[in-house]
Order: sequence, then structure tokens, then C-alpha cells
Amino acid sequence: QVQLVESGGGLVQAGDSLRLSCAASGRLVSDLGMAWVRQAPGKEREFVARLNRLGGVTVYADSVKGRFTISRDNGKNTVSLQMNSLKPEDTAVYYCAGERGFTWPSRAEDLDYWGQGTQVTVTS
Repeated sequence: QVQLVESGGGLVQAGDSLRLSCAASGRLVSDLGMAWVRQAPGKEREFVARLNRLGGVTVYADSVKGRFTISRDNGKNTVSLQMNSLKPEDTAVYYCAGERGFTWPSRAEDLDYWGQGTQVTVTS
């Protein structure tokens, strides 16, 4: 059974940084496509950043390019999301998610494994 546990959310001001971490058990993060997904109130879940299992290719939402960085620590079996220059529109619940297939689903909701989510609130 795969379990993903996020940590690192909080309340910050615009321009601040936060680092989210996701600890995985039951499966190696190197054997999964890993993603960070966020959901703001009244909105659908959206991909923020994705990390392919092969080659470590990363993909970011346009809204976070240049500000967010996803990374993986195989030794600790964790995935992180470094968020810099945060904006109020980044406010959301952030989920760590994993994909066991070799292609990404078109909808974030269709990812296979999910953490419980961590709240990020950015004030102006």
C-alpha cells in the first residue's frame, strides 16, 4: 500500500518562500511519476509540477514556472516542492500525488496515489 504524507505548508506573505515535502512509503518514488497538485477553493485540482520517473524530466504549470522547483531524494524516498516568490493566487491545498503508469493522465484527479494535502496560504 502506497502512502504519501505531505508537510511544510503554512501561512506566509507575498514574496516569501516555502518548501513542501512528501514522504512516501510502500513504493519507491523513483518508480513513480510524482507530482504536486493544488486545489484552490471553488476550483478543480490542477497540476503544479510533475517529475517523470524516467530521466527526471520536469514539467511546470505556466503560472509557477521560474518560481517553483520539484525535486526527488531517492535516498530518503521523498519528493519536495520549493516555492519561491509566492503570490496570493498560490493559495490552495497542495497535494503530493503519484502515477504508476508511464504516461500522465489528462486530469490530475486520475492520478493513482494521493497524500492528505497541506494548506498553503499567501497573504498580500
